[in-house]
Amino acid sequence: MAGKQRTAKPERLARKPYERELLRLQQELVKLQEWVRVEGARLVVVFEGRDAAGKGGAIKRVTEYLNPRIARVAALPTPTERQKAQWYFQRYVEHLPAAGEIVLFDRSWYNRAGVERVMGFCTDEEYWQFLHQCPTFERMLIEAGILLRKYWFSVSDTEQERRFRDRLEDPMKRWKLSPMDVESIAHWEDYSRAKDEMFFHTDVPDSPWNVVESDDKRRARINMIAHLLSTVPYHEIRAPQIELPPRPAPRGYQRPPRDLQKYVPDHAARLE
Repeated sequence: MAGKQRTAKPERLARKPYERELLRLQQELVKLQEWVRVEGARLVVVFEGRDAAGKGGAIKRVTEYLNPRIARVAALPTPTERQKAQWYFQRYVEHLPAAGEIVLFDRSWYNRAGVERVMGFCTDEEYWQFLHQCPTFERMLIEAGILLRKYWFSVSDTEQERRFRDRLEDPMKRWKLSPMDVESIAHWEDYSRAKDEMFFHTDVPDSPWNVVESDDKRRARINMIAHLLSTVPYHEIRAPQIELPPRPAPRGYQRPPRDLQKYVPDHAARLE
């Protein structure tokens, strides 16, 4: 039997159509945000994937025009000793949204099924307990009325290495490359097996994984945002009419002398 042919990857999305569609989708995200606020909905979006897969860039485009009081990013640091002694999901529960809020998890409770499993940061018992409890935990969130969406950003080994090298050579991106990122190169197949095992146990009808092909970051962002919008039953909330009042007539106020205040130097003048 002939082997299955691999589908050719589409060309990189050009900048102009990307920026045009991104702006349109971001306008829809603003409508989604207002619907969440008015309806008291609770939306959780999980961003997972390999290092340098483009999760951070996608999150930036999602939140760019949103109100940080409504839509916030949860990017948890390494757990403290006290948190390590808690129920595993406990510290993530603290970051779940209240009514009228959106929380984007830049990595999430799935750390246990990924880096912790591969790098030996958890025991086998803790790992298998996580895989057993996770679907139940997510089902509880959904039954409580939380809208849960999970995205896995998939990047090829060659593209990941190219992005690592780009980070290494660019002083503005150097901070993004951690020792753990470097370790992930040597553990590529281990992470692949861990991801497959994680999907087997947690890609369930109640809370399925949505895979985002992310070798092309532009396509990945557009595809992910469009999919998210298509899965939430939001509608446009008509904004109340607001009119600016006329400025009142002056009543004798005089501004204090400028030399009594300390001003920021005009650095921009040096550029002219």
